[in-house]
Amino acid sequence: MIKKDRRARSFVTIMIVIAVSAFLLRFAVDRLIQINMSQNESNASANLKLISAALENYAKDNHGIFPAELATLTKTSPRYIQKDYTQVPLKGYNFICSRLEPSGYSCSAAPVKCGLTGEIIHNVSTGGVLISEECSKKE
Repeated sequence: MIKKDRRARSFVTIMIVIAVSAFLLRFAVDRLIQINMSQNESNASANLKLISAALENYAKDNHGIFPAELATLTKTSPRYIQKDYTQVPLKGYNFICSRLEPSGYSCSAAPVKCGLTGEIIHNVSTGGVLISEECSKKE
């Protein structure tokens, strides 16, 4: 009887340790995701500012005319930017320039997965005006 009682207490102890460990692990993973999202958001904002500055500099050098595509900025000598950010997602964010016309531009950076890779959508338009808004987790 004593042997069975000891086994039962050992099993309960092991289950409590597993439950507490799972609980702590959940908070650790959640904190890592938050840190990763924060870094992704900062990186996306900085890259969008870089794109905007490159577009503004290109227009200044070309009599106020903006390029028809972002790739143009990588083909000039010297380059205005090192790569076309709209080709592939970068650190959890998709970059898109929905409007690139000779008269102006509108570009944005949106999380690949709202709530997991980021929570903020960054938009920049002609003149370097940066606007940020929270994304909808339904996306």
